[in-house]
Amino acid sequence: MKREHQRIRHVREELLSDNWYTLKKYTFDFLRQDGSWQHQSREAYDRGHGAVILLYNKNKNTVVLTRQFRLPIYLNDHCGFLIEAAAGLLDQSSPEERIMAEAEEETGFRITQIDKVFEAYMSPGSVTEKLYFFIGEYSDNNRRGVGGGLAEEGEDIEVLEWPFTKALHAVRTGEIMDAKTIMLIQHLALNSILQ
Repeated sequence: MKREHQRIRHVREELLSDNWYTLKKYTFDFLRQDGSWQHQSREAYDRGHGAVILLYNKNKNTVVLTRQFRLPIYLNDHCGFLIEAAAGLLDQSSPEERIMAEAEEETGFRITQIDKVFEAYMSPGSVTEKLYFFIGEYSDNNRRGVGGGLAEEGEDIEVLEWPFTKALHAVRTGEIMDAKTIMLIQHLALNSILQ
């Protein structure tokens, strides 16, 4: 447990589930701006930290994306198949080594040069996960397989190589709805890495 902050005291935790990852209920006292202490209760889902990478090719002006089934969005009135950049949990590895392995597993491209662009908490109100964001330039010579993920992990991933203009348009139209992917596509556009 982290040491208590001046405005947080008496943190207590209760394990609610450790079936897939860990869900805990926390109760604590919070010092409000008016000087009063308020007793609060929150649940936090801990799945570890992760990394994401958007592969791009300057010569072809393309990006490599994936499409895979995601149950939570299916349960939220979506078809369930989400277009994303390659991503995965760190599983005790460094963000750099894990995302290079994940990129190859999911897309079939072996990348050895990557650039970290930022870190972000994607859902800090309920999930402890921090994501490490990367970009990496690929060429056709980097292809080592077909990708598709690991069947033993339940992955059945479609690999998409799209013109960058199509990816930007897909963000505007809502065809791409994954936040981490939108952030990396916008990073490429804002920094004029692709046009």
